[in-house]
Amino acid sequence: MLAMNEAKPDFSTAAHLFPHVNREGVRFGVAALAFAFLYAGGTVALAFFCPRAASVLGLFTLPLFLLSYGVFLFFRDPERYPPDDPSAVLSPADGRICLIGKYALPAELDAAAAGLDPAADYWRVSVFMSVMNVHVNRMPTAAKILKMAHVPGKFLNASLDKASTDNERCCYLMETPSGVKYGVVQIAGLVAKRIVPFVKEGDSLAAAERFGLIRFGSRLDVYLPAGVEPTVRVGQVMVAGETILGHIK
Repeated sequence: MLAMNEAKPDFSTAAHLFPHVNREGVRFGVAALAFAFLYAGGTVALAFFCPRAASVLGLFTLPLFLLSYGVFLFFRDPERYPPDDPSAVLSPADGRICLIGKYALPAELDAAAAGLDPAADYWRVSVFMSVMNVHVNRMPTAAKILKMAHVPGKFLNASLDKASTDNERCCYLMETPSGVKYGVVQIAGLVAKRIVPFVKEGDSLAAAERFGLIRFGSRLDVYLPAGVEPTVRVGQVMVAGETILGHIK
């Protein structure tokens, strides 16, 4: 995997108005922009034959270009700067914490095969992402991907507790360099239709490195390692790769 970008932060206005866009979203933005240009061109051509109709249809031209800009913004992928703390477990997603509780690891991760007690409960922190949030997901710690499992399912509201078991999701079992294991689950939401992993089993990544993306509203569940207590609360705003969820003792 590529190392994280260590460039200095860019505080310019241009960086905020035109942020870096993840390559997964470029084609969606280009398609939206192309449609806006075709619509505008069609409106201009119509003006030669039916000026009144063209003037009415022309009212939608600017909203279409703004919608294209919004598509690019949805797939924005700003750099993140994780804390210099190897014991920290970081939020994998932007958004707000919607649920905190104790649960067993997802059955799809086969905890027993990984040397974990399948009946044990772990603190689970759930981060809900609205369509306004950055949807690129980042590693909570430096870790190796031991197991991945994609589970087909429904597209319920991702803020609901039952979304953890009913919705389309992708489960990851991760192991830190010191041998600590934990789970992360990407959950599709009400309008999310695809989870896009950037990794495969056996990959090793750095803390805060990108590991996937979910299109549109969705949620990330982090099953904290055994013995790790959450240091956050429901409603708190998260920044992927920067906000600390807890510390590995």
